[in-house]
Amino acid sequence: MAPSDNQPIQFAQRMSQLPPYLFGMINQMKMEKRWKGDDVIDLGMGNPVDPAPEPVITKLLEAANDPKTHRYPVAYGMRNLRIELAKSYKKDYGVDLEPDSEVLCTIGSKEGISHLCLALIGPGDTVLVPAPAFPVHIYAAIIAGGSVLRIPLEEDKTFVARLETMCTNVYPRPKVLILNYPHNPTGALGSLELYERVVYLAKKYGFMVIHDFAYNKITFDGYVAPSFLQVPGAMDVGVEFGSFSKTYNMAGWRLGYCLGNKDMVAGLRKIKGYYDYGIFSAIQVAGIVALRHCDEDVVHQAHIYQNRRDVMCECLERMDWPIARPKAGMFVWAKIPAPFDRMGSLEFSVQMMKRANVALAPGIGFGEEGEGYLRIALVENEHRIRQALRQMKRAMKEIEQEGMPQAQAG
Repeated sequence: MAPSDNQPIQFAQRMSQLPPYLFGMINQMKMEKRWKGDDVIDLGMGNPVDPAPEPVITKLLEAANDPKTHRYPVAYGMRNLRIELAKSYKKDYGVDLEPDSEVLCTIGSKEGISHLCLALIGPGDTVLVPAPAFPVHIYAAIIAGGSVLRIPLEEDKTFVARLETMCTNVYPRPKVLILNYPHNPTGALGSLELYERVVYLAKKYGFMVIHDFAYNKITFDGYVAPSFLQVPGAMDVGVEFGSFSKTYNMAGWRLGYCLGNKDMVAGLRKIKGYYDYGIFSAIQVAGIVALRHCDEDVVHQAHIYQNRRDVMCECLERMDWPIARPKAGMFVWAKIPAPFDRMGSLEFSVQMMKRANVALAPGIGFGEEGEGYLRIALVENEHRIRQALRQMKRAMKEIEQEGMPQAQAG
């Protein structure tokens, strides 16, 4: 029977487990203000404004003119791209990968993680996720039917101790651990020592590891992010996801990859065969060019982000915000200073949108562990960053004079 006024649509039970997407609300406010002609400076979303490298764009245009690329692609990725990804991991991390069984291309890392969760997780399965967390790391597992337990993201030894406690005390034992280093939103860094301990525990307690490595090349101050797959035994227990979105400014192109354990890769490959036809072939050809010829562009882009980080942090420090400068990623994880922290991160973000025309990501959007913080993206140029913070400073003075609004519920 079709739905009517008297018979509303009945959504699946899983929909009741999904809270309102706070970033969607902020984005809607941003777009409504822009439709009215307001100049909103978007520091909320990690959406690069810089162009992809010129050789990548040139190759895309060339490949798009070839009618062969207009056909359905292979769902798990063009073989030459998979070969190139394996070569890049050998060059960058010393990791040997078999292109046909241990490498798979995805429509960005978010899609890949979501579909892998569908392949691995079902009702009754427990998934461990460090928190605060990028929403897909929690809700992909929930949508797949799993139960998520959050581990506070703390210093490595404490985190590992909590992880082992959960493995021994939770029944049934956790099935999957989802990691993300360099971390979004906090900028926390992974280490080979941490990964070694995780691999040891994964083998001891029988859980699988999914590592989201989307910010692997956006690093500062000489820091080099290690791959989870560098650790001996990591290929036995887990996979690593990466993306061209941040590394090559190809966010809208939707090109990512999954590497590692052949059985997990095979599961993702199987389920993707039912869900999609993969990535437009011309984009995959352009991805090959990015991997082969654009290392210098990646270094240059990381330097741009480092300069923006320095400008952002210097301005916030002058405003008496307590700031820790990140060594990786596209964001500053900023604690809201007193007395504005009483507003809550959502209400503070709403007020900055209304009063300052600046979009920010409220920490509560990454879970209750993120309350009291903002994730501020480094995507705008240095002039726009300074402008945004001047506008925020004026808005904060207005709020002080008028009195603090009440915090909104997340």
